[in-house]
Amino acid sequence: MEDYFINQEAISPSCLMKILQGDKLPKEGMMWEFKNELKPIDLYCYLYAKYGPPNGIQSLLRSDDSDNLIHWEWALAGEHGITMIQGQNFRSEVHLMGHFKDKNISIEDFISQIKSDIGNHGKKISELRKNLEKWTQFVNPYKRIESAVNQHFEKLNDLALDPIKDKVPHPTTEEEWKTYGDRLSAASDKYSYAVGLTFGLRSMLPVLAESFVNLVLFILCRPDIKSNYRLFQSTIRQAIDIRIQSLHINCIGFESAIDYSSSECGNFHTLMNDRNDLLHGNVEVNKLSIGDVFFNKNVPLFLQYEDFWDKSIGVSLKSVKYDGIKSDREVVANFIEYILSKLKPEIREQIEIIMDKGQLGFNHKTGRVGILFPDHMVDFRAVFKDA
Repeated sequence: MEDYFINQEAISPSCLMKILQGDKLPKEGMMWEFKNELKPIDLYCYLYAKYGPPNGIQSLLRSDDSDNLIHWEWALAGEHGITMIQGQNFRSEVHLMGHFKDKNISIEDFISQIKSDIGNHGKKISELRKNLEKWTQFVNPYKRIESAVNQHFEKLNDLALDPIKDKVPHPTTEEEWKTYGDRLSAASDKYSYAVGLTFGLRSMLPVLAESFVNLVLFILCRPDIKSNYRLFQSTIRQAIDIRIQSLHINCIGFESAIDYSSSECGNFHTLMNDRNDLLHGNVEVNKLSIGDVFFNKNVPLFLQYEDFWDKSIGVSLKSVKYDGIKSDREVVANFIEYILSKLKPEIREQIEIIMDKGQLGFNHKTGRVGILFPDHMVDFRAVFKDA
């Protein structure tokens, strides 16, 4: 059995069906699975070079795209039965049907025999690999940030904040004083979490809009710019307002120019400036103001009295502009919609599909961006019961 798996013959699907439907082939079988002991691409190219195109039934049943449980299958006939080799999403599988149980063979034998035979088909394998399209999978930065923004808003909504109802009033009686510390501490924990979420959202929302602009540039940038590395880098590293205003110049697919004086762009520009102040810790007194107080020498004179809630939780909410976080989300949504509205309908449809995908593919040779796989991933395993 030292060379059993490299001395087999490919059989046609029709012949295989007759064998499987007949009563001559024993119903006993074995199944092995492995991952990268033999790299999927190496196994595929070896089998293709030696036996021709995949001839298994599953290869005939697959849909003509990448959304399949089984991507390829070879059916081979040998002295002791049928060997079916499959490439799936997470592993390769070998299915044996025939007189195999008493032959003292293992998956290690299969792998070692294939490896020893690959070199005999090196030239054909090299030719096959030259004709393969190479795609680099990458994470869609827009979708990644959008998902994080949505998660933050979901968590913020789950807190069901109501500063008016939740406010713990300053105690006026002995009984209120007894529980005041615990009540204020519990509310403080809840609102501190909300402040953290809001801070994160105020940081991410402008970045979400900017990542959309960068995605549009990457996908629609004119070929003469994209093919020139230095020119493309210069284009995508421009200040954000310049990138936006020159989208219709640097990209294909726009029906009209971007009007940066529009309310959608103006509101986004303000949001971006606020975000920069927030992240860079800029000391802008007017923007950071939480109130005024007067002094007569060392004597403070308040405009009005505030309680512990106002001076702690209230200040934190004001500092991150909690009340306006939902309107900030609308600013970004309106800005993105405005840019999309400037695209040709068929181009807009393609961009919206890509925006919604978490993972994309890039072909360095052709410069194409593609959707290589569906968002869902599927797997299955055959279960054999003892007779």
